[in-house]
Formats: sequence, C-alpha cells, structure tokens
Amino acid sequence: MAQPLMPKATAVWLVENTSLTFDQVADFCGLHVLEVKGIADGDVAQGIKGMDPVVSGQLTRAEIERCQQDPDLRLQVSESKYKLPPIAPRKGPRYTPVSRRQDRPDAIAWLLRNHPELTDAQVSKLVGTTKPTIQSVRDRSHWNSPNIKPVDPVTLGLCTQIELDAAVQKAARKAERERRKADKAAGGTGETLLPASETTAPEPRHATIAEPEKEEEKKSYDADSVFASLKDVKIEDENED
Repeated sequence: MAQPLMPKATAVWLVENTSLTFDQVADFCGLHVLEVKGIADGDVAQGIKGMDPVVSGQLTRAEIERCQQDPDLRLQVSESKYKLPPIAPRKGPRYTPVSRRQDRPDAIAWLLRNHPELTDAQVSKLVGTTKPTIQSVRDRSHWNSPNIKPVDPVTLGLCTQIELDAAVQKAARKAERERRKADKAAGGTGETLLPASETTAPEPRHATIAEPEKEEEKKSYDADSVFASLKDVKIEDENED
C-alpha cells in the first residue's frame, strides 16, 4: 500500500484527532506500532506538527469514520489526482538535522550495547554518523564521553523501529552464515546432533520358540500329605537307630 506524504506528521495528527487504534495508524503511515505508541506518550516525534491527511487529500472523513467503528479495518489512501514519481531508496548515511546531531553519540552507545552484532556500516546508516565517531564511542575516546548515555535511537527520532528491526535481522542472518561457514571449515557440518531415539537402532525382538508341552503338571499339596511325609521320615530315623 502507498504510504502518505510525511508519514510521521500524519501519524501525529491521527493520534491527536481520531480514535483509531495504534495498529491502524501504524499500518496506514508505514510505521512500527511502538513508534505510534511513543507518539501518543510524547516520547517520539516531539516538536513535529501534525499534518491533516484530509486537507492534503490523502484520506476522507468517511474513511476515518469507517475504520473508527471497526478496529480490524485498515485505512485506504485516497487516489491522488496527480501521479508522483517513485521515491528512490536512500543510499549511504541518512541526513540528521542539526538539532538531533548531539543525540547521535547516545544512540551509538545504545546500539553498541544492545546490538553488538551490527556492523559499523549498519550503525552509520541507521543514525547518520561516521565510522570514526562510532569507534570513538566504542573505545570511549569521544570528546564528550563522560556525558554519553545510551538512548534508543527510535526514541530520539534518528531512525524508525522498522529500519532498526530490519538491520538487526540482517545482522543475525549474516552471523548465522559465518558460523556455519566456520563450522564447515573446521570439519563439522554445522548441524546439531540428532536425538538418540533417531540414531539408536531398536533392540531386536527375540522370537519365542514354541516347544511341546513336556513340563509336568504342578502337584497340589495339602496339609495331610505334608504331615504324612514327615511322619515317614521320623519312623525311618528310629528304625535306623
């Protein structure tokens, strides 16, 4: 689905002026639901003025009212009268406003502490910084190192939650590939051991050979027969004396 122009400013307006759920606003603006929740709490998009999507022709009042009545519905962007050229994906580090540049060391420290699997290039792209700055924060040689406190870059507005999640997933996949490659180079297969139930052969079942019934029937003993045999033994002993 096409995203509206100025999605964060649109999300601010929808949160402040409608009763739409966070999921509906996030889906329409292409944001993460946690970002929308942060906008409602005042932690994200501070100082951003909301933009009315109805005035800009991106939504209609009827569409907003329709989705307010059912939380499971999703907003549909109104068809624009003008065809806008596609936006090319951004390459290289992002542009960071001057007012946010002092927050970059805090964001770098947070990423290095919570996501060490991210490469310097990924961190640079997320917060719009350079590799020397990342290295200075890592080895605590930054000029403002005593005052650096790790802060989530999404909260600071330096990147979106979707971009952060995508970078973390990409780094995890790369680490998994490198681990398998190292295991293969070391002679292993990179796979875990199979359970014993699959690798152990079942015990052979011993076939029972049917033998003819040659066993004698068990004799049944009673008290009289037992005492009678004892008396016979005693008498024999006296005769022997």
